[in-house]
Amino acid sequence: MRNSSVDAQTMMQKARVFLLSDVRLYREGLLWSLSRQATFEMIGAGDFSRRTMATVLELAPDVIILDVGVAEGFEAAKTLSSRLLNSKVIAFAVSEVDHVVVACAEAGIAGYVAPDGSEEDLIRAVEFALRGELYCSPRIAGLLFRQISALSSRLAGPSEPESLSRRERQILGLVGEGMSNKEIGRALRISDATVKNHVHNILEKLQVHRRGEAAARLRSAHPLPQAMIRALPRRGSPALSRGGSG
Repeated sequence: MRNSSVDAQTMMQKARVFLLSDVRLYREGLLWSLSRQATFEMIGAGDFSRRTMATVLELAPDVIILDVGVAEGFEAAKTLSSRLLNSKVIAFAVSEVDHVVVACAEAGIAGYVAPDGSEEDLIRAVEFALRGELYCSPRIAGLLFRQISALSSRLAGPSEPESLSRRERQILGLVGEGMSNKEIGRALRISDATVKNHVHNILEKLQVHRRGEAAARLRSAHPLPQAMIRALPRRGSPALSRGGSG
């Protein structure tokens, strides 16, 4: 049976890495240093010019290490992440500031190394990315989780302070069908005043001001079961034309 560390080393030996940085001295120094690692196959290095970007797209390396200390770094990361879906992009010189970390996440970065990070940090970031894991500092991890939480809240929209009762959902479903309070009262054999009270409670619970807004919220968040809708009388049916109890 093969040792797990041997498997990891075999995986890393197959990793083809390309380095991107506009600082030539920095780029050449990192290329020389990383080329000494037995687990890496450094297949090239270059700046953010169009020619180099075209080369990277053609080579489709397993890992792309790029310098985000310059503005071109973020744009390059977005381009490479969107076009090389199987490549992992590692960013170094990442400032641990909220808007920078968010920009990296939006650019599809798979690993973060701070400006004061070491060569060992960079190597570990590559190893983590190849395993589908994220290498970053605890502070960056916290920033990312907060960003995800904020994004989730924005997508979910206003939350309902209370869940609607079955009767309220039933009434709201009929409101969505365009029925008036009187028609709903006849359909459900309840008084107009009772319907009005239910509608008032529904608007308060959903934190909206109009009946149409409430119906739209319910359809998008909690669709009324079709079996319940089919069981209710429709406008023009015999049930609506008969008088009901007030």
